[in-house]
Amino acid sequence: MSSFSVTEPSNRSKWIAGFLVITYALITMIPLVWILLTGFKSPADAISYPPKAVFDPTLEGYVNLFTTRTRQTQEFLEANPPQNWADEIVRQYDMVIVGPSKFGERFMNSVIIGFGSTFLSIFLGTLAAYAFSRFKVPLKDDLLFFILSTRMMPPVAVAIPIFLMFRNLGLSDTHLGMILLYTGVNISLAVWLLKGFIDEIPREYEEAALIDGYTRFQAFYKVVLPQAATGIASTAIFCLIFAWNEYAFAVLLTSANAQTAPPFIPTIIGIGGLDWPAVAAGATIFLIPVMIFTILMRKHLLRGITFGAVRK
Repeated sequence: MSSFSVTEPSNRSKWIAGFLVITYALITMIPLVWILLTGFKSPADAISYPPKAVFDPTLEGYVNLFTTRTRQTQEFLEANPPQNWADEIVRQYDMVIVGPSKFGERFMNSVIIGFGSTFLSIFLGTLAAYAFSRFKVPLKDDLLFFILSTRMMPPVAVAIPIFLMFRNLGLSDTHLGMILLYTGVNISLAVWLLKGFIDEIPREYEEAALIDGYTRFQAFYKVVLPQAATGIASTAIFCLIFAWNEYAFAVLLTSANAQTAPPFIPTIIGIGGLDWPAVAAGATIFLIPVMIFTILMRKHLLRGITFGAVRK
């Protein structure tokens, strides 16, 4: 009589599960691959119908994304030959490059605001989560619910009050204003997620550290934080994704100095309308920082599978 395990899946189950996972991954990758390919299409190929899967690749979209162009007369073009490969690309439309576009500035604004608000959210959220987890805070349940309720509000409900408040405080169109706003939105998520992770860390670890002569802060820094690294990494990714992709507040509260990439990318205009290859190129570049950050945090995310295995 052959042995049978109720916990070990059969080879057939493994094959079916693997097939479903690969199929799901391929389906979810289709929009990303299409955006990537569109960035290397010409404007005509980008809007062709039926859509073209096979085309002659060009860097026109990336050139249009990073440069500002102007149309010139034929006499001017003949008197001033192309200086580089980018110039040659725009000359086919009787244009010349007159300078860089604003995409670089908008992209750096996204980096500053996104990572700045993420750091501040994690810093404040970790301290608050530790306090709620370890100390007897008066009205703790009510405070936790109030913190969570701020995440439930639709942005449009508070858009006008925040706009008026930022205008009176001089925070409109500033990096500091957007960092504080995104931190205020993200801190509720940070507190709730991190509290769950800190609750899983046995208190005996800290008590042993205190007996050994550590202060409360040293026990928190040297015992709790390393144990909660998985939760901190996971929470940081969620906070960064929100701050990185946020559109509504960025449109309402920024216009020039602190405008991020999401409101800027859809406004890239080409000949006869939206420059879809440039938009796709901008979206592709916009994905890279979050992708790199997630890859760097993958070790902590994988450790989350076994987090909480040690129990009191």
